[in-house]
Amino acid sequence: MSAYRSLFRATLLSLVPTVLASGLALAPGLARAQSGGIDKAVGGYSFQEAAKEAPGTKDFHSPDGQLTFAIVTHTAGNGFFDPVYVGALAAGNMIGAKILLLGSESPTDDPAREIEILNQIIQDPTLDGLIMTTPQVGAYDDIVRMAQGKGIPVATTNSYDGSIVNRNGISHTGQDASAAAIAGEALVACLKERGVSSGTILLPNDTAMGNIEVNNRVTAAYEAIVTALNRDGMLDRFKVDAGPESVGISADMNDPVNSIISLIESRGDVVGAFAGNNVFTPALAKAVAQTGNTGKMCAYGFDLGPAQQEALRAGDLTGALGQQPFLQGFWPVMQLYLQIDRGIAAANLDTRAQLVTKDSVGNVGKRFEN
Repeated sequence: MSAYRSLFRATLLSLVPTVLASGLALAPGLARAQSGGIDKAVGGYSFQEAAKEAPGTKDFHSPDGQLTFAIVTHTAGNGFFDPVYVGALAAGNMIGAKILLLGSESPTDDPAREIEILNQIIQDPTLDGLIMTTPQVGAYDDIVRMAQGKGIPVATTNSYDGSIVNRNGISHTGQDASAAAIAGEALVACLKERGVSSGTILLPNDTAMGNIEVNNRVTAAYEAIVTALNRDGMLDRFKVDAGPESVGISADMNDPVNSIISLIESRGDVVGAFAGNNVFTPALAKAVAQTGNTGKMCAYGFDLGPAQQEALRAGDLTGALGQQPFLQGFWPVMQLYLQIDRGIAAANLDTRAQLVTKDSVGNVGKRFEN
């Protein structure tokens, strides 16, 4: 047996040069050391030291040894902002910050209540940073001025006010309204796939909400539908109704389901529809079901709350656009932290859109991201 052992050992040793030449490691202890490692900057300082938090960061505005950020939304009562709050808390946990989750209790847009909450929280002496949605253009300038006067940095999220005071100095995280074009194109593709050759396409909205972002979404979807129908030589056979100003055909946000049902029944030939927010999208789904159009009408909407997910599963909605709202809570917290700790200028983040259908709705919200 010893002869066999000697022969085996000699054979194994003869293979070592071949293995090494091929670049394969025999064992962890024999692995080559990684080359190209960098532990110092060109300027000579240590990356490890440079990556540490500044000594005074936790006492930025209030000397309490902890950063406190508040996030205030205009409708916390319908579930859309739940993942936004989760994202804010996740970021806060990473940096050791206290996050105050605030918002209007209403299930529909309520900027007036949001502004009331903002006026209260801005007086909190422990506040170090403020995050807010801005659905009503021109309504938040006084809040920004008060925050700036106190030395509190501001970030906006979700809805966008391009004219807000110091817009270029305030970061914004949200979905550009042009993303609604994805749903418009999908709606036309749905009609073609189902062999629908004519009919009415409705885009309901209530401009009384004063939400310029929603109005812009409806316009983007309308333009995408018209463009796609025209490209395919189908436009003359369809009526696409988004109202006289292309921001939505009038519907009542206080009774959205019956408003849409009335529109469907009065037209008699509705084959498609698009809703631009979390008020009219669940209402559109209910209207589709109650008028017997489940699986027949190409119905698209916005956001991925519980009502939208159930409607997608049931076939009352054909598709819905997610805003990846987790990012709308996560990034503003991190941005404020970087402004305070690093002096990094306000940087915007476009969260784009995620088109979800019956086939993909099961993948939504596995860890509360949407």
